Amino acid sequence: MIQTIAVTKHGETLRGVPIDSLDRDDVEWYWVDFAEPTEEEILLLETRFRFHPLAIEDCLQLLQRPKLDHYEAFHFLVFHTLHPTTLEAVELDVFLSERYIVTFHLTPLPELDDAFAKWVAFDEAGKKGPLFALYSVVDKIVDQYFPSVYRIEDALFDMDQRKSSDLTDKIMDQVFDIRSDLLQLRRTVFPMRELLYRILNSERIQGMGGEHRAYFADVHDHLLKLSEMIESNREMTADIRDSYVSLNTNRMNGIMKTLTVITTIFMPLTFLAGIYGMNFSYMPELDMKGGYFIALGAMALIGFAMFWWFKRKGWFD
Repeated sequence: MIQTIAVTKHGETLRGVPIDSLDRDDVEWYWVDFAEPTEEEILLLETRFRFHPLAIEDCLQLLQRPKLDHYEAFHFLVFHTLHPTTLEAVELDVFLSERYIVTFHLTPLPELDDAFAKWVAFDEAGKKGPLFALYSVVDKIVDQYFPSVYRIEDALFDMDQRKSSDLTDKIMDQVFDIRSDLLQLRRTVFPMRELLYRILNSERIQGMGGEHRAYFADVHDHLLKLSEMIESNREMTADIRDSYVSLNTNRMNGIMKTLTVITTIFMPLTFLAGIYGMNFSYMPELDMKGGYFIALGAMALIGFAMFWWFKRKGWFD
């Protein structure tokens, strides 16, 4: 599907203008959106707009890294949006010049639809131009990053408020899932941050100065904030993971200490039982009338004495 907006030299915004009519003398600039285009519509990139074959190839071969390429008659940009549930990157390609902005995406993008609809209702559209239209798209894309980051941050905060004893294998599975989500976010946000930095410092994009620069700088600041939040959340997941490992290590040490104490107590008892369990015919104590009870008493006394000594040493604390 192809959507069009044409802004006349009188500042009037026209929607649904046929592509063949976009080059009229009274059209100041225009915006064409290729949303899930058919093969025939894709051919218009070459036959109607005469974009460079390499740029067209980048549009059709997913998934390109966010980037900025300069061509003789236009600039080609690749942006990434995020799927709200899977956090997978979705590509948006943009062709930009002083006279037009052409957006191209093979999957539905609610962010772009919102920006497109908002631009139609924008009273001062004729005064802004394609570069400001690009800003409105990028701003919508970056704003959609925040809910995913906030959702992860809230989940981590809830985990951080739990007691150390509440850290279970199930929670740790959630932590590792969150780390995977943060890695996906990082792969999207960081390249986008670098792209905005290139746009801000590009000398080949006409009009990138003054008011426009302030708008794009604001988006870049948002990406810097997102980057810091992602890194902070990654550190928090590492802290929770380390706490879980330390807790398990302490539990294991306590179990091993308890088993060691029990084994140590039973060692002399086992020694005595082993001696008097031998089947020699001549053993002096075997003829004692109360020898059995004396041996049991000695074992009990030794066991109690060792338990008291370990307790005094603090091994059971």
